[in-house]
Amino acid sequence: MDKSRLELKVGLFVLIGLALLAVLLIQFSKGTSIFRGTYTLRLHAVNIGGLKPRAGVLLAGVQVGSVSDIKLADDGRSVTILLNIYKDNKIYHDARFVIEQSGFLGDQFVSIVPTTNSLPILENGADVPCQEPFNLQEVARSAAGFVQRIDETAKKLDASVSDLRRVVLNEQTLTNFSVAINNMRSVSEQAMGTVNDINAIIATNGVEISTAVKNIESSTEILTNLMTDLQSGKGFAGTILQNEQLSTNVQAIANNLAVASSNLNRLGLWKFMWHHEPLHTNAPSASNEP
Repeated sequence: MDKSRLELKVGLFVLIGLALLAVLLIQFSKGTSIFRGTYTLRLHAVNIGGLKPRAGVLLAGVQVGSVSDIKLADDGRSVTILLNIYKDNKIYHDARFVIEQSGFLGDQFVSIVPTTNSLPILENGADVPCQEPFNLQEVARSAAGFVQRIDETAKKLDASVSDLRRVVLNEQTLTNFSVAINNMRSVSEQAMGTVNDINAIIATNGVEISTAVKNIESSTEILTNLMTDLQSGKGFAGTILQNEQLSTNVQAIANNLAVASSNLNRLGLWKFMWHHEPLHTNAPSASNEP
């Protein structure tokens, strides 16, 4: 056998073996297969963390595909993830797509979380949203900011306590507070003494006070009866109030008296009668007629 042809056959055999080995490695490492049909889903996420192409896609923990490509959107604010899903795996439109991580430092993968599995089923080229992965560094930055805010708050609280001790809890303020307490105590003692005196007066003159109260009650009852009689038209005053003609006459008399008093005051007669001065007139004296 020709030596060159033998080398060619050996080389071809080795090449085919390496190709088959590579295919087997890819199939067993990422769960993909060139012999199984797939369809494509387009995921849109703001941040994909450390997700890489050929990462696994798991549905309820079972691998149903892989990440074929990752592209940055034209606006530069989102990322498009292309998934190759095996055709024999149906994914419903209400499923949630989340980027998760295997363990604490493991590789990231796309997890599909089914919910109610309501129709329709996602078709080839469907666009679905994806939840960004848990970002430990972002949490650490947030925690650092939170600790810094707590530190600033503690400093402000410490400054407030210092101001409180300097302004309120100084010696002069405490002295004034003590004096105010003593004054309140003196006022309370005086009030207690006054109450005791009132109790003693009530105990000593209890009979007189009871009699006075009864007299007030009797007077009140009499006034109530009088007002009732007036309203019902009993008695002279009640008759005046109830009789419209009589009330009008009394009012007319009062008006006439007011007018007469005003005339007397204007003509000087009222002043004469009040000071008892003699009235001087120029009228001739009356002669005695037979």
